Amino acid sequence: MKKVSVAHSPDADDIFMYMAIKFGWVGNAYKYENTALDIQTLNEFALENIYDVSAISFALYPLIANEYALLKTAVSFGQGYGPKLIKKKNKTLKTNFKVALSGAHTSNALIFRIKYPQAKIVYKNFLEIEKAVLNDEVDAGVLIHESILEFDNNLCVEAELWDIWQELAKDDLPLPLGGMALRRSLPLNDAIAIEKDLIKAVQVADDNRKILAPMLMERNLIRVDAQKLDTYLNLYANKNSINMNERQFDAIDKLFELGYDHKFYDVLIKSRAYLIPSEYEEFRNS
Repeated sequence: MKKVSVAHSPDADDIFMYMAIKFGWVGNAYKYENTALDIQTLNEFALENIYDVSAISFALYPLIANEYALLKTAVSFGQGYGPKLIKKKNKTLKTNFKVALSGAHTSNALIFRIKYPQAKIVYKNFLEIEKAVLNDEVDAGVLIHESILEFDNNLCVEAELWDIWQELAKDDLPLPLGGMALRRSLPLNDAIAIEKDLIKAVQVADDNRKILAPMLMERNLIRVDAQKLDTYLNLYANKNSINMNERQFDAIDKLFELGYDHKFYDVLIKSRAYLIPSEYEEFRNS
């Protein structure tokens, strides 16, 4: 069996969407080996072409498009919600406030930097951001993943990145946060088959949430309780995560356009041009 290295984040939606493969429910033609890392580390390793398949921030993708194809599955979008810019209550933020973000190449960092160009940014593991704000290491921080569901009572929301996204996009598009990419050096037949496995894994997970979610809790793979896990999966690992739709592609393209317009990228790309050509399989077998 061919080995396929898969890297994903340790947050609940990524684990949920991958575990159908880990538990052997899907994908028995390959030996999948998974690694869980925080999102900025995943982005940095993708820049180094480390893993065959990796979760990434959508904002990173134009920087790795020559090495990785964009997958259509295991995606996370916000729809009326997303990362939150938080601060201490009664604190007024100056124009050049100091803020903690989860990584330089994250989607929330791109959107934040466009909105707040004078802010002084430090980067921290997403699990350390709330504490950094509470300890006055920074004036504010952007919470991601499960941290958006509950945070210390001494903190409040300064801004919703969903609202900023809507302002920048000037359209009611979903907020592109995280996706998956596959190394282009893999043979096309394998790439098509691996993407199929991943699509099936997310489909099986979504269809069997009542079985899979308790299994993740029992194995201590999740950082939140059962109620918050259900809420979080409703947000970021749902039927819209299985196979990207046209509005999601439009949203990714808008993110790339914003990044290009603000000099984050040297070249403007379109997401649909960087997908795995799965139609090849039909042509080959016809």
